[in-house]
Order: sequence, then structure tokens, then C-alpha cells
Amino acid sequence: MLRRFRTGVIVVSAAAGLTLLSACSGTTARLAPVPSGGTGGQGELAAAATAVKLAATNVGELGKVLTDGDGHTLYRFDKDTAKPPKSACVDDCAKAWPPLLSKGDVQLDGVDKSLVGSVTRDDGTEQVTVNGWPLYTYAKDTTPGDATGQGVNGTWFAATPQGSKAGKSTSDSVKLSADEVDGVGAAVVDQDGFTLYLFTKDSKKPSKSTCDGDCAKLWPPVLTKGDVALDGIAAKLLGSVKRADGTTQATLGGWPLYRYSKDTAPGQAKGMGVKGTWFVIEPNGCKSGTTTSTRTAPAKPTTSAPVTSASSDPYSY
Repeated sequence: MLRRFRTGVIVVSAAAGLTLLSACSGTTARLAPVPSGGTGGQGELAAAATAVKLAATNVGELGKVLTDGDGHTLYRFDKDTAKPPKSACVDDCAKAWPPLLSKGDVQLDGVDKSLVGSVTRDDGTEQVTVNGWPLYTYAKDTTPGDATGQGVNGTWFAATPQGSKAGKSTSDSVKLSADEVDGVGAAVVDQDGFTLYLFTKDSKKPSKSTCDGDCAKLWPPVLTKGDVALDGIAAKLLGSVKRADGTTQATLGGWPLYRYSKDTAPGQAKGMGVKGTWFVIEPNGCKSGTTTSTRTAPAKPTTSAPVTSASSDPYSY
């Protein structure tokens, strides 16, 4: 199941139309033409190669991140947007953080071609995107494998092959957003765009998680150490619960929240209905399909509700 991304382009395979396939080493993704976004003062940045390369590469403690054809780490910028794709880094910013530009094919190594697209910059050049996020190199990375741009100004992060932020910062920064998932409808997704679930063997009054051990490996709980940002979700629905291992799990409408490990890309919902106990959670905190939900106005970031004790009761999954 695929999420409805509003990207500026659609990546297509010349041999398979709109069929989405996982990319293998040496494959390419062709960027469809996009309309010009106007002209700007970045003519010196317009000299892009006709083809670039995206590779999934292990870089130091960051783990697997995106690199270009020269092995340089690629970054995403928190002040950009992914839906729709938009670059906010221009002029002097673009000199320090050169955008990854392309006029043609993008060669892929370990990157899902369905996530690759492009966005037209203000100067009319095309910048490569992954999962909607524009990609950049960092001028101070002088050697392949450098990642000195990680965490700069709290807004620049190495990009993973899924387009999310690399490093420990992602585990400490939680965002819940109202979205739509194909085949499911209204759903809650996390900061990386992954669908979130509730477990009917948990309880919401009081909040209690019963998914531990092997269960929690298959269904990773949404853990938080501080504030949780909300988009399209009412702040009054947000809470938290203390798990058996002492960690704090975010709740919505009282239900503890989980990802599903078999969802490998944003917009998937392979966990829907598993064992008749796992369901996508709607933005109103209800099990998917039980209500007709509508989006609320975007809510401001808020701290977690007071935590309660978690349970170590038996579970199934």
C-alpha cells in the first residue's frame, strides 16, 4: 500500500510503467520533466551532471545513509518540506550546502526507485529528492565518508535511504501526523511517514502496553523522551505510558502506539488486521474502520501526558 505523495515528479520505469520495484545495484531511475519554478540568482549552481548516483552506504556511527557517486554523504534540511517537495536553501545557503542536481537518469544502488523524484528549484534547476526531501552535499565534507554536516544548527541531518534523518536524533524527536494511507484511509504516521498501530490486547483506560520481548521486536513501540509534535491531531488525545522496561511509550486516545517492522517504506500498512488484534490507528485515537474520522486543525507541539505503569501481562502477536 502506497501513500499519496504529492511530489513534483513521478519516477517511472521504462520497462514497467508505474510498477514499483525495489532497486538493485546498477539500476537507474529516470526523472520525469518538471515545470520550471522560475529563475533565481544561483546560475553558478546550475551545472549539474546529466546523471548522478544515489547509493546506500555505511558511514561511521550513522549507519546506512545516502551518498553520491563520489561517496560524499547526502543531507536533508529541516526547513525544507517533503509534501510538497520544496527547497528552502538558496543563495549563500546553497553554496555551503550544494543541492544534488540532475538533468537525467539517477543511478541507484540499494535505494528504492519508487522513493526517488525531483523538485524544480527557484533557479529552474532540478534537485533530486528521496521520499520528497531535497538532497544536498556539504561543502566542508572534503573526503568520501565524511559526515561533518550531521546535526549542524539542529536542522541538517544525513539522509537515510528512506529519506528519514540518520542518527540518534530521530529516536528523540517524535512527531505524529494525520494522513491518508491507500486502502486504509485516515491514519496516524510518525516523523518518518511510517504508519502507526494499536494493539487490542492493550488497554486504553488506563493506558497499558502488553507487547514486550519478541512482540516488541516485531511491533516496535513509539518511544519518547520529551515533547511530541502534532500535526492535524488534537493535543488532548496525546499521552504516554511507562513500559515494563522503564521506557516511555506515546499513546493516542489512551492506546499505546507501535510501528510494524514489516512496513519497510512510508505509506505501507502491512500490519492492518494482523491476528485480528493489530489495527491502524486513526487521528481521532480510534481503531481504523470503526468511525468516520475527519482531520482536526493542526495542533501545537506538546509534552506527553503523565505516565502510568505498564503491564507485563502475557501477549500474543
